[in-house]
Amino acid sequence: MSMKAYASKAFRLAVATVSLLLSQVAAFDGTRYDNVVVYWGQNSHGAADSSDTADYQKTLSYYCQDDAIDVIPVAFITTFFGTGGMPVLNLANTCNPTDNATFPGTDLANCQSLASDIEYCQSKGKLVTLSLGGAGGGVGFSDDNQAQTFADTIWNLFLGGSNSTRPFGTAVLDGVDLDIEGGSSTGYAAFVNQIQAHASGASKKYYVTAAPQCPYPDSSLGAVLNAASFDAVYVQFYNNVCGLQNYDTVNDWDFGLWDYWAHNVSPNTDVKIYLGAPASDTAAGRGYVNISTLESIAATQRNSFPSFGGVMLWDASQAYANDRYDLAIKNALTSDGGTGFTYPACSAPAYVSGTGYSGGTQVTYQGYIWQAKYWSSATPGATLSSDADWIAVTACSGSSSATTSSTSASHSSTSTSTAPTSTATSGSCAGVSTWSSSTAYTGGSQVTYNGDLWTAQWWTEGDTPGGSAGVWSDNGSCSSSKRVRSRFFRF
Repeated sequence: MSMKAYASKAFRLAVATVSLLLSQVAAFDGTRYDNVVVYWGQNSHGAADSSDTADYQKTLSYYCQDDAIDVIPVAFITTFFGTGGMPVLNLANTCNPTDNATFPGTDLANCQSLASDIEYCQSKGKLVTLSLGGAGGGVGFSDDNQAQTFADTIWNLFLGGSNSTRPFGTAVLDGVDLDIEGGSSTGYAAFVNQIQAHASGASKKYYVTAAPQCPYPDSSLGAVLNAASFDAVYVQFYNNVCGLQNYDTVNDWDFGLWDYWAHNVSPNTDVKIYLGAPASDTAAGRGYVNISTLESIAATQRNSFPSFGGVMLWDASQAYANDRYDLAIKNALTSDGGTGFTYPACSAPAYVSGTGYSGGTQVTYQGYIWQAKYWSSATPGATLSSDADWIAVTACSGSSSATTSSTSASHSSTSTSTAPTSTATSGSCAGVSTWSSSTAYTGGSQVTYNGDLWTAQWWTEGDTPGGSAGVWSDNGSCSSSKRVRSRFFRF
C-alpha cells in the first residue's frame, strides 16, 4: 500500500471513529428533563405573516445546526387514505402535492430531496419523526383492521419497512406522532400497537408520541393514551382554558393531572410529559407567554413532577423569527438540570375520607398535594378530569407533618369576588367586606352580615348568609374573638 493510500485510509478511519463518538455523545436520551421538541413542516410564521418572506420556513437541515432542538416531528400527514389509497403528505412551502411531483396514481408528494436533510439531522443526534393529523385534514379509521393496515403502510413508506414508493427516499424516520384534534378514537390504539409490533424486531428504537390538547382527558386521544404505550406526550398548553395564559390560576392549570396519568394510568409508567407552548404570539390563538415566563413555568414543573420531559414548541419558523425562542428555552432547561429529580415534601395535611374541604384547601394524597377547586367531599384523583373537584399541585414524598387543614397554593388562585363599598372595622371582622347580593364568592371567602362574620363553604352568588341555601357558615358576632374553622381557605 502506498503512503498516499495509507494516509487516505487512516483519514477515513479517523473520520469514521470521530463520527461514531459524536453520535454516541449526542444520541437522544428520552429520560432527560431538558429535551426540546419543535414541529417543522407547516411554515406557521409564513402563514401568519405572508409579507415576511425572509422568515418563511427553511429546509429541515437549517434547524439542526446547533443543539437547541432534540426532536423534530415532521408535520403533517394530512389525509390517511387519499387517491390510490395512499396517504397525503403536506409540508407547506417545502414539499406538497400541489407544487411538487407526486407518485403515479396518488396524491403522495415525492419529497425525496429531503432525505439528506433528515439524515443530517439524525447524524446530529436528533430524532426526526412523522406527525399525523394536525388541526384539519381527513384522518381516522373505520375499525382496527383498517388502522393496522395503515400502520403497515406508514412503516413501509417512512420507517423501517420497504416500498418502491418512499417519499423521503433512503431516509428512515425515527417514529410517529399522533396530533389528532378531532374525530373518533377508533383504531388508533391498534395503529400504535401495530407500529410497535414492527419495531420490536428492528435494529434501532422507534418512538411513538402524541400531542393531545391540555384538557384532561383529551377528547380525541384520551382513550388511546390509556390503551396503548407512548414514549412521550406533547401536551398542547394553548388554545384552551388550561393554557399557559392561565398558569397563575390553580383551578385551570392541570399539568399535575397529566403527571398523575403518567404514573397511575398510562400503560408506560415511564412516559414523559412535555410542556407544549406556542413559539410566538402568532403561533396560536392564546397561550403564548414571553420567554422569561415560560422559563419560570418550565422550571417549576420540572421540579414538581417527575414525568416532566422538557418543552414542545409550535413551530420552528415561529421560534426562529421570535429571537430563537427555541434556543432560549433550551438554555434555561439545561440550566435547570437535565437529570435527577428530588420529590418535594408532602407539606399539606393528609386527606381524610368523608371530610368536606372548602375551595383552596390543600391535602396530601397518594403521593401528591391536591388543591380543592371549590367545596368538595370527593376523593382527590377519584375522578381524573380537568373538570373534577381537585387539581394536583405537585408530586410529593414523605408523610405530612402539617397540623393545619389548609395551606396556600404554589401559585395564586383567582377569586371572582369584587370589592363592595364598605368594610367592617372592628373586632374579628376588621377588613372584611360586607356581603353583596351581586358579588360572586368562592369557597372560603368571608363577609360580614347583620353584625356577624360569615364564611362561604362553596361558590355562591345571591345566597343570603343565614338563608335556606346553607352556603354560609356563621362564625359568630363581629365583636367576638371566635376563630374561623381552619379547614376554610381564605382567598
